[in-house]
Amino acid sequence: MHTLNPDRLPRHLAVIMDGNGRWAKQRMLRRIVGHQRGVETVRLIVEECSTLGIGYLTLYAFSTENWLRPKSEVTALMTLLKKYIRSETPRMMKNNIRFNVIGDRSELPPDVEREVTDALTQTASNSGMVLTLALSYGSRQEIVRAARQLAGDMAAGRITLDEVDETLFNGYLYTADMPDPDLLIRTSGEMRISNFLLWQLAYTELYYCDVNWPDFGKKELHRALHDYQARERRFGQTSDQLQKRS
Repeated sequence: MHTLNPDRLPRHLAVIMDGNGRWAKQRMLRRIVGHQRGVETVRLIVEECSTLGIGYLTLYAFSTENWLRPKSEVTALMTLLKKYIRSETPRMMKNNIRFNVIGDRSELPPDVEREVTDALTQTASNSGMVLTLALSYGSRQEIVRAARQLAGDMAAGRITLDEVDETLFNGYLYTADMPDPDLLIRTSGEMRISNFLLWQLAYTELYYCDVNWPDFGKKELHRALHDYQARERRFGQTSDQLQKRS
């Protein structure tokens, strides 16, 4: 930790938490055991990111496609999610973390939605790190939803065609009040973004590692952050241009 440059940490870190099932299969355990161990990793990484001073942490917890998994696994995941939110809300209050959710919450079971609403309400005034869970989230669904809302506002005369630009469209996304991610970490060795934050990841640095999520700890997090700090973010410009501006 002492070798990380605190001035060059990502303001917004996004994580695709992959490999819970594979972790369990390698140990001849039920998949849900892998998800349970994955929750322990979430707790560790949330605490470490908050300690480091990262402003926004967004975790891909449950995608729109995950509803297609076996019903028994979906039920177990929703139960685990409810328990996690309930148990972690006091910890978020203690650590000044503000809880946030992106995705289609109408698809969540009523008991899970109640826990989500309660956590959102309790932590709303916290001023520390913003912890966002992507639940029942799909980026294509998010973009279509935004386009429909924009079209509705245009039809109602609230905006005109000439006003539509990237900034305006961004305001219709779930993440409208958040900066785009600076760094995306995906665990388990898979090298794709799986319908996650397609608009927001336009200039995000991508980091893939072979470690399954249940085994992803502080050491792996720091390694990813070191890698990020060694990169030059040019946003379409040349190195020479950046050097002249600095």
